[in-house]
Amino acid sequence: MATSSKAKKRTVRLASGRKRARQDVKLNAANSSLRSKFRTSIKNVLKAVAAGDKTLATATFKAAQSVIDSIADKGLFHKNKAARHKSRLSAKVKALAA
Repeated sequence: MATSSKAKKRTVRLASGRKRARQDVKLNAANSSLRSKFRTSIKNVLKAVAAGDKTLATATFKAAQSVIDSIADKGLFHKNKAARHKSRLSAKVKALAA
């Protein structure tokens, strides 16, 4: 009998563990969705900056700021990571003006 490299997932016996597993599925889906929204908002700003469209870049940056802040508030990312992303995006948008 060949053993697989990945360990098999065992079902949890305790009721509290089963509930935790159910909650983890929901939380994982919610976190994945938020993370995706975060990445998309950043990409939109970077695309606008690459295109050289200052008005679109400032508009998308403003929208991205709220997405980044909400994710930091929820604890998905650390507040310093959120601040770092906002700072770098802001610098790229401001560089368009110059």
